[in-house]
This record gives sequence, structure tokens and C-alpha cells, in this order.
Amino acid sequence: MASETRTVGERGQVTIPKELRERLGIMGGDEVVVREEDGRVIIEQMTVRERLAEGYRARAGRDSQLEREMADVSAEADDDLGDAPEW
Repeated sequence: MASETRTVGERGQVTIPKELRERLGIMGGDEVVVREEDGRVIIEQMTVRERLAEGYRARAGRDSQLEREMADVSAEADDDLGDAPEW
């Protein structure tokens, strides 16, 4: 892809060219890493490790919520049905 000139908006925003976003699989809502290196602004996709960590954190939050919901349901079942018999 040839280089393209982009204008920085008043709030510091720059649009990544559509062709580049499509080729790299960057979609709306995705996070990118912005850093400075040797006087240049570098925009990078999050690494696989960062994406995995983010996914695991989100899953842990959902799992914790599910655990709380199941504990409530289990307690309610114990109240209604009593303890399971010992075999």
C-alpha cells in the first residue's frame, strides 16, 4: 500500500485507511497500541498475548458472575428440596 496523508482532527484523531484496516483485520471497536519510537508515532495491533489476556480477564468476570448466580440457585434448591441423600 502506498503511503497516504491524513489530517489529525482537533481531538487528535486520525482515521486508519480502510484498505489497511481490512488487510490487517482491524475492526471498529478493536484496540490498538499507540507509542512513540525515535520521534515517530507507531500504531500497532494488540499482540496475540495482549488479546488473549484481555479475553481471559473478560471470561473470568463472566465466570465469577455465573458462579454467584449458581450459588444462589443452589441455595434456593437446598431450601426447597433439602440436602441430597448420602448413598
